[in-house]
Amino acid sequence: MIRSFVPPRTPVRATVVALAVALCGTAVAEEPPLSRIAPLSGQRVDPMRPTRLSVDERDQLYKQVQRDAEILERQSTQLRRLTQLVRPTVVHIDTRKPALRPKNGKASEDEAGSGVIAEIAGRTVVITNRHVVNRAELDNITIRLDDARELKPLRLWSDAPTDIAVLEIEADDLETARLATDDPVQIGDTVLAVGSPFGLSHSVTLGIVSALGRRDLELGGDDMVRFQDFIQTDAAINPGNSGGPLVNLRGEVVGLNTAIASNSGGSEGIGFAIPIRMVMFVVRQLVETGVVSRAYLGVKLDNAFTQRAAQRLGMLRAVGAHVKEVTKGSPADIAGIRVDDVIVEFDSTPVEDDDHLVSLVSMTPTNSTVTLVVFREQGRLTLEMPVASRAQFE
Repeated sequence: MIRSFVPPRTPVRATVVALAVALCGTAVAEEPPLSRIAPLSGQRVDPMRPTRLSVDERDQLYKQVQRDAEILERQSTQLRRLTQLVRPTVVHIDTRKPALRPKNGKASEDEAGSGVIAEIAGRTVVITNRHVVNRAELDNITIRLDDARELKPLRLWSDAPTDIAVLEIEADDLETARLATDDPVQIGDTVLAVGSPFGLSHSVTLGIVSALGRRDLELGGDDMVRFQDFIQTDAAINPGNSGGPLVNLRGEVVGLNTAIASNSGGSEGIGFAIPIRMVMFVVRQLVETGVVSRAYLGVKLDNAFTQRAAQRLGMLRAVGAHVKEVTKGSPADIAGIRVDDVIVEFDSTPVEDDDHLVSLVSMTPTNSTVTLVVFREQGRLTLEMPVASRAQFE
């Protein structure tokens, strides 16, 4: 009897798998099960549906975000409080002054800046940059307060070597800023810059202190800013911010915004502010006496003190201020400072270079006695000397 054999129906894929095993001698992985997606509209489905959050997952994530936001909101609240404190103390300044280079028949030019209200020696004043108000008559200077009132200054004092100016004002209900008592800022500290960038009055920007002791800036303007010791910050500073305050997280003014480094004319994250110690040294004297008196040592310094020159003197590296000339009859001459001495300390402050020493001396009262440490013949020598007034020798 002949029986017919009918093989069972084999799916095409099974046949292929069997053939592959026969040919290769290895098993082929089975295809994973297909996860069906429920249609959202008609027969169409969203292929990304499995990666989207469910309603419960979204609610849980919102709760996590709200918890984390509370930490950041406390910081934001602090910044809002600072803004409420500082804004009323900041002013916008408009000036009209004779044009240095008249164009198209215009003999005058307008300039805008910022300032901060303070109480100095019993007087209410606006501290600002000299370049904002220089060459302008008092009647051509307008000070606009945060409450939109406009004032004219009663008096103007200025100091060209530091680019600082002071305007005396008089009005009711003036808010004065709290000024830091020294130079409390450190690199990395958070600061706010307040002013009128591009005429947008009372703008507030946030950043950090990027560097300290910038002393070799080439600043444009009518006069050279001779005495420099700038704070560098990345808080946005633009034209019009000049003269506005740089403020720490305690609401204290730690600097006076003055300049930017920029290829475009706008903020590129490099701004400079005069530290409050220098500001107050100048402002107090201007208000009390009308002039600034600075100490004088009587040395000419080497502004190209190189590593090779330092090694010639027996120093491992070029640090301090190298003396290349001593003025006859000066305090330095009387104290016994010699050519090729290197001043490495000034009143217990290590001296970085010649510009640093100039800055330190420029903020020393003229009735002071200072202590210098000089490097001479591979040794340290301590000298005490009363300083003179720079006006006596210049």
